[in-house]
Amino acid sequence: MHILSAIAGCIVIFSILLDAFETIVLPRRIRRQFRPSSVFYRRTWIPWRRIASHINSPGRRENFLGYFGPLSLIFLLALWACGLIFGFTLLQYGGGDHVQLNGQPVTFFALIYHSGETFFTLGYGDIVPTSSLARFLAVLEAGMGFGFLGTVIGYLPTIYSSFSRREIEISMLDERAGSPSTAAELLARMGKSTQQDVLDDIFRDWERWAAEVLESHLSYPALSFFRSQHNNQSWLGALTTVLDASALVIAGVDGLRSDQAKLTFAVARHAVVDLSQVVNARYDPKFPDRLPDAQMAQLRQTLTERGVKLKEGPPFEQKLAHLRSLYEPYAQSIARNLFIMLPPWINPEKKKDNWQAGPWDRAIQARGLAVLGQKVNPIQEIDDHF
Repeated sequence: MHILSAIAGCIVIFSILLDAFETIVLPRRIRRQFRPSSVFYRRTWIPWRRIASHINSPGRRENFLGYFGPLSLIFLLALWACGLIFGFTLLQYGGGDHVQLNGQPVTFFALIYHSGETFFTLGYGDIVPTSSLARFLAVLEAGMGFGFLGTVIGYLPTIYSSFSRREIEISMLDERAGSPSTAAELLARMGKSTQQDVLDDIFRDWERWAAEVLESHLSYPALSFFRSQHNNQSWLGALTTVLDASALVIAGVDGLRSDQAKLTFAVARHAVVDLSQVVNARYDPKFPDRLPDAQMAQLRQTLTERGVKLKEGPPFEQKLAHLRSLYEPYAQSIARNLFIMLPPWINPEKKKDNWQAGPWDRAIQARGLAVLGQKVNPIQEIDDHF
């Protein structure tokens, strides 16, 4: 019985250390059939998402979903710590001798307490290891607990640094592609420029952003659950908008070359495919069409009115349909798993960008500002610029 306890303790400790090592020290996507952190996220996210589905208010639902990412990190670290404490308890029970100061027999539950105080280096001394093996295990656990806490302290800032870099570009997409961001708005605002370099620079920035999202979310899968600051923004929404816009340019826009758009599409598609595996997304052939014929006609008309003309004919339609088939099923699967609303190709009606909204805007607009004897919207001049 004691030998089996020691063997089980070694297995538990090895599994926890390997999982923590792959997650923190050597972050990369390693395919194994069993990984504690992956099982943890799958088993905790599903009930969390189900609870969120019963919240009718979009704002409150997003706030509730936003708690999961940070809380999951705390609970995952606690799970690792509990696993190591339990593993060393099994080892101490299987191969160590201890004496309790009050003279009572040392039970398994007493060893759990002893393991916990040793792991967190409390050292009350009410339970004392007497054998050489028990003393060695106590020193090993204390050193492991100290190293574990130090590693965690360095892990959390790395997570939030990656999250911050991701959100900066998402915030910048607001003035470039609207809120929520759409491919139609991005091309209408940037594609009408007489300089090809303007749109190419945008695509080049988003090529690098997509690569950074791919790297950071593969290294730290918990980032997939971190929500953006605004309800109508998300990392998946931004990635989908970039794919939509680059797909339109590749399919054919008069006066625009597609060289840089192809590079951006390749990296962004790579990101959405790999990240669908991270969140355990599943393909569903019954996903609704994101761009039905009526919306495509509206998209074409709106872009034409704003100086961006899409090419005509079956070659354009077939190429666009093929490009969409390369990424839309993955994006829709991720959106379903993470409870994220994908952005449309074009907003059905004019909406204010996030930068145009504020807590005092209604009062200011109701009052109006007297400019040359006329009442105007205080943000009208900026709005006309776009």
